[in-house]
Amino acid sequence: MPRWRLWLELVRWHKPSGRLILLIPAGWSLWLLPAVPPPLPLVGWIVLGGLAVSAAGCIANDLWDRRIDPLVERTRCRPLAAGRLGVLEAALLLLVCLGLALVVVVVGLPAAQRGLCLLLALACLPPVLLYPSAKRWFAFPQLVLAFCWGFAVLIPWAAASGALTGGWPLALTWLATLLWTFGFDTVYAMADRADDRRIGVRSSALSLGRQAPLAVTLCYLGTSLCLALAAGLRGLNPLGWLLGLTAAVAMVAQGLQLIQRQRRGGEPTPAVCARHFSRQVQFGALMLLALVVGRLP
Repeated sequence: MPRWRLWLELVRWHKPSGRLILLIPAGWSLWLLPAVPPPLPLVGWIVLGGLAVSAAGCIANDLWDRRIDPLVERTRCRPLAAGRLGVLEAALLLLVCLGLALVVVVVGLPAAQRGLCLLLALACLPPVLLYPSAKRWFAFPQLVLAFCWGFAVLIPWAAASGALTGGWPLALTWLATLLWTFGFDTVYAMADRADDRRIGVRSSALSLGRQAPLAVTLCYLGTSLCLALAAGLRGLNPLGWLLGLTAAVAMVAQGLQLIQRQRRGGEPTPAVCARHFSRQVQFGALMLLALVVGRLP
């Protein structure tokens, strides 16, 4: 296999849903600013920065877990786990991704906002790089990932406005992102419960046990309510509310399906969890579309 294809596999671009999902909260943030639409060049730089950070997070995750991943059915074929890429090569790619993210902040973002954005980017770096270790010492490592995801709201907001004084719309968007991330990543962890229990690593799916589907459903409900409140404070047209309500109902319905599946005695398979994750990308994107359409002049 060509090296470039292994690199794309390392950063999960053979499964682009995981890369796109980080950009959705950034879009929520940009379209809940007081003034919309956001400048197109700024959107482009935010997308590029988000992709770079997401790629860096994937590489860091695989470097941390290169001895664990071969023991887990879902991850045993990843390039580092399978020995198709070496540690040094992966570490160099990690540095390239982090360097690209730094270029976005230093070169691409407006000069007046650059200082605050750089501080936020530096604050984001430790949890992003340390998140993969959380499963070894924290019962709810998905909370650490959710905290990392929250920077996808804060940095675009700071880049556009130069401050984090957005009041309730900013706080509600940040909270919606944390709840949504914890929810969908808990479902992702459900696929690995048997392997994680055997290996001795932790996850919110294990810690919550039979309450995990209920917790996920409440997270999706909380996400929908937070975004609805933020949108209400900004103002949406009727079409925006219709699209947002459709996305919210579909998002919560996915959680209810997990509850029903558990009541029937079924454990989500890796394929079910993967479909759930992909659908969450679609529903989150539909919520973003609701904000875009709903706030158009």
